[in-house]
Amino acid sequence: MPVLIVPVESQVRELDAKLLLACAAAERGFTVILGSRTYVNFAMPFLERGVFLAKSLRSISKLMLNFIVDLGHQVVAWDEESLVRFSSPEYYPWRYSEETFRALRHLFAWGPDDAAFFKGYSGYPGTPIHVTGNPRIDLLRREMREFFSEDAARLRSQYGDFILINTNFSFVNNFVPALNLMQPAGAGERSEVSRAGRGLSWEFAQGMAAHQGIICEYFRMLMPRLAQWFPNRQIILRPHPSENHEFWKSLLSTYGNVHVLHEGNVVPWLMACRVLIHNGCTTAVEAAMLNCPAITFQPVMSASYDYRLPNSLSHVATTVDEVLAIADDVLNGTTGPLDESIRQGIFAQHLEGTTGRLSVDRCVDVLEAAGYARDPLPRPRRARHAVAWVGANLRTLVKRVNRLRPGHRNSAAYHDHRFPGISAAQINERIARFGRLLGRFAQVSAEPVSPHIFRIRPGQEGPWT
Repeated sequence: MPVLIVPVESQVRELDAKLLLACAAAERGFTVILGSRTYVNFAMPFLERGVFLAKSLRSISKLMLNFIVDLGHQVVAWDEESLVRFSSPEYYPWRYSEETFRALRHLFAWGPDDAAFFKGYSGYPGTPIHVTGNPRIDLLRREMREFFSEDAARLRSQYGDFILINTNFSFVNNFVPALNLMQPAGAGERSEVSRAGRGLSWEFAQGMAAHQGIICEYFRMLMPRLAQWFPNRQIILRPHPSENHEFWKSLLSTYGNVHVLHEGNVVPWLMACRVLIHNGCTTAVEAAMLNCPAITFQPVMSASYDYRLPNSLSHVATTVDEVLAIADDVLNGTTGPLDESIRQGIFAQHLEGTTGRLSVDRCVDVLEAAGYARDPLPRPRRARHAVAWVGANLRTLVKRVNRLRPGHRNSAAYHDHRFPGISAAQINERIARFGRLLGRFAQVSAEPVSPHIFRIRPGQEGPWT
């Protein structure tokens, strides 16, 4: 039986979409290994040869991807971050690596713009690119929204007509301080670019950190004003998955109508809220598809550092008072989301799969056309396999030791922050919801493999039959 391996870095952002992909693949005969990226990487030397779906093409991923290839797996990928990116050419050396590209057999693109961006990379080796869209967009389509309807209703019942704030300041407020974009140096020495910014020039990284720092400070000033301006409304601040949430909790602890929360997929929060406030967040793209009005707070602007796509789908406010005024207009019904024709024109450039067949089905089409569902993968050379097996397990040993180090990027606390514990029963409950909604996946179910890893496969009674 063919094997598809699907790692998940941020559970709240990726799991539901990748689970839908796993169900679509299992429906067509694949056995899917789905789970925490950290633990999936630990397990790679012991898994049956399969197709590994990478989410990043950065140079820091090349060691593990080379191990994966030498173990006999084949790698396909999309860039989870490339839908929303800054405009500077510095994105290429930051997010892409020629060696990483060479490990790939196929690339999936969010839309035409993403495909063209791949091809514009000077190190692009001609890897087949498939404009399939991304499964995260499937969850936003009208016919899929019922998947989150109960969650959205519960949020409305709990918080009323609330205001949602999404922050995106992992470069200056990271859960792991060593992953802030710029790191202080000793006396008389200049600061250094952290691992998070590897590939960026010092000048660009310094400028980006300063830009985000200024915007973060303005959001810090905005939050108390919002709480005071709308004393009878609940305000939910949802930090980026990689941010230090305690920063916001300590800042806003005295405001009874403000809650710092990061629970579950953002989609039901967008379905339930009255207005989203952000700066450069992918959430604004999701909000635009869900007809949720969005305000981008841009107290400073930069052609190089700003994330253009989500800001282009939002009402623009440059001062705190403008944010309050636009939010007032949205809440009293005089302002809604941007005009539908504007949004659809932007979607046509950036998002494939907003109509027609689901992106998950298009992705599985690619895997089938490549022969992965039919032909067994070739055995790797014994010597290379042995070296990769030893290397991957040594890497695992180092990372398991680092899990015990508080504040380390590989610490258990940071892993659990991004991928909280989840049971097979909870996974199967989500499969059941997908099944009832789409009338599919009757023979698909999940079972635990090891901590944070699940096997999803066909051939047995599913959780909703």
